Amino acid sequence: MSLFIRYLVVIAVLCGVYLLPHLFIGEFKTELHILLLIKLPICITAIIVGSCIASGSAALQTTLNNPLADPGIIGISSGASLVAAIFLVFVSTSSASESENISSLFAHLQNYSLYYLPLMCFIGAALSGLLIYQLSKKTGGAIASVILAGIAISTLFSAVVGWIYLVAPPQSLQSLTFWLMGSLSYTNFTSLIIVLPIAGIALYLLMNKSSMLNLLYLGEQAAMSAGVNAKKIQSQIFILVAVLIGMSVSIAGSIAFLGLLVPHFVRQLHGYDNKQVIVYSAMLGSIVMLLCAIINEYFSNTAIPISMLTASIGAPLFIYIMLSRQHTR
Repeated sequence: MSLFIRYLVVIAVLCGVYLLPHLFIGEFKTELHILLLIKLPICITAIIVGSCIASGSAALQTTLNNPLADPGIIGISSGASLVAAIFLVFVSTSSASESENISSLFAHLQNYSLYYLPLMCFIGAALSGLLIYQLSKKTGGAIASVILAGIAISTLFSAVVGWIYLVAPPQSLQSLTFWLMGSLSYTNFTSLIIVLPIAGIALYLLMNKSSMLNLLYLGEQAAMSAGVNAKKIQSQIFILVAVLIGMSVSIAGSIAFLGLLVPHFVRQLHGYDNKQVIVYSAMLGSIVMLLCAIINEYFSNTAIPISMLTASIGAPLFIYIMLSRQHTR
């Protein structure tokens, strides 16, 4: 059995563990209704979000030649989250206005927020990436400058989100908190129908760039000598990552640590060939998110934000890996 099939089997088993048990211990029609309308969208969301974040992070780390280039750390996720938070708090929850035209606009945006939210998240991620690029260019354009610029942008956007909390309507605070900390529960088939094709196309295009990404391991000059325009490839990767992270944030909010941890484990297990790293990162990311869904379903009485789960599990593991590598030197 190939490794790819093994990963698929694990994903299928975890989907079964999440979806099926209550069918046999509860009232069948009720549980089937819950499965189809609530649990199945959550299961699909977990697969999409895990694939988008992990594969996008793997490509970004290769592009920037830095294993710390996680979309959350360098600000791409925070840009998407900031724009989405502004949209949710000040637009989709607004109802009162002196102008009848503005009031009708708010009503329209509220009714069709599921359609606008992915676009808003992509715009936020793209603007964040553009700011990082321009800021790093002003400070020399080196890889370290990109990381430092990303950290600065991420910190700034997080501060703005904090200010939004101070002026947000009380009725929106709970949902906004869970959404910004990551949740699989704020999705349905309508949002998935919009996000799934876009994320699937972006993921497919990203996998097609994997062989070119391998050339970036040798540096821009070596890639240029091999006939690859490194700057063009990097720009394309940034756009695809912005799409993937924007789609992920639009249906599940901001997920911490997943993009940093999963590609690292994949490279330790399967090597550095991006043809494998991107594919297996997507699959392992899906597995991690499905495990988080199972924990929330069967081992917790309350809905735990996904970022709390990924950070609580991932941070100690990452520290252990760092210490282990230090001892082996």
